[in-house]
Amino acid sequence: MKRLEGKVALVTGGTSGIGAGTVERLCAEGATVIFTGSNRAAADKVCAATGAQFVAHDVTDAAAWDGLMADILDRHGRLDIAFANAGTESGDGSIEDIAIEGWNNVIGVNLTGVMLTVQHAMRAMAKNPDGPTGSIVVNSSMNAHRAMGNFVAYSVSKSAVVALVKSAAVHAGNRKYQIRVNAVLPGVVETAMIVGLIDKSADPAATRGAYEGLSPMGRMASVDEVAGMVAWLASDEARFCSGGEFTMDGASTAGMNGV
Repeated sequence: MKRLEGKVALVTGGTSGIGAGTVERLCAEGATVIFTGSNRAAADKVCAATGAQFVAHDVTDAAAWDGLMADILDRHGRLDIAFANAGTESGDGSIEDIAIEGWNNVIGVNLTGVMLTVQHAMRAMAKNPDGPTGSIVVNSSMNAHRAMGNFVAYSVSKSAVVALVKSAAVHAGNRKYQIRVNAVLPGVVETAMIVGLIDKSADPAATRGAYEGLSPMGRMASVDEVAGMVAWLASDEARFCSGGEFTMDGASTAGMNGV
């Protein structure tokens, strides 16, 4: 399918994991894709595999956003899709253990970086030649609703971006923009990073079982399953979806088993 033919997309944190998978999926569906990150070697591989365009960019650098968006509009004339994917857990810990530097790092990338992505994407989409149109998708997590005791900043940030999505969606609607803002909330996704953690553990089979056991469905999500949801939300098929939380966790947060 070429549901996204003629559309221009921006993906932050697109050099690995869900970001790289989404770059690949959006390109396959016909979009022109620009993706950001800091790992040039990984970015070169994604570019070679997909034909996407890479721009080295830090989502927390507020001063750099105007230049990035101006370059996209100058080169392509519009922005139709933005996937706010860049995230980190670096420096996180429990409420007792986390240092302020770790807190600021995680909140800076996962919350402030997402706010800047949504803000600048909406401003760019409002300038589209056919009027204010587009789809913004934020990568949250099932931990927005099931906080982790050992990752306080990550849990807080993933919950906060859901509120950000809803506020931005209401704002766009009130302005009568045809710009939609939604969140995807994945459970555990079998990325290369997760596979690496499994393989390096003392008991890989037990570690894999623990990850898979978090879902009543008994498995992890694939990267392409998450990328597919982003592609659908980016398409015209989802043109009346805005302010939504699209949970993809195999019923992990739906409830609990009886005793």
